[in-house]
Amino acid sequence: MNTTKKTPQRTCVVCRTVGSKRGLLRVVRTPEGQVLLDPSGRLAGRGAYLCREASCLNLALKDNKIEHILKVKISPEDRELLKTNIGEYIKEQALV
Repeated sequence: MNTTKKTPQRTCVVCRTVGSKRGLLRVVRTPEGQVLLDPSGRLAGRGAYLCREASCLNLALKDNKIEHILKVKISPEDRELLKTNIGEYIKEQALV
């Protein structure tokens, strides 16, 4: 019997594009309530997926989509940390 393994599919919360789990970037709300960028996709907590495009990453914070999807109010400190991490991630992707 020949079985094929299915690739997990996820949807970007901003542009609603469907892609592979590895092709999208995960943002996670940890059990402690902190919101972090999760490039490995393995942190525990409620997750939301975003395209790896700068426009989707920036719009997710600007329009509070992340807060709505993760059902949490992001503290100003976490928001700044997330903006910094997203900025660094965008720069890294530009070099690749």
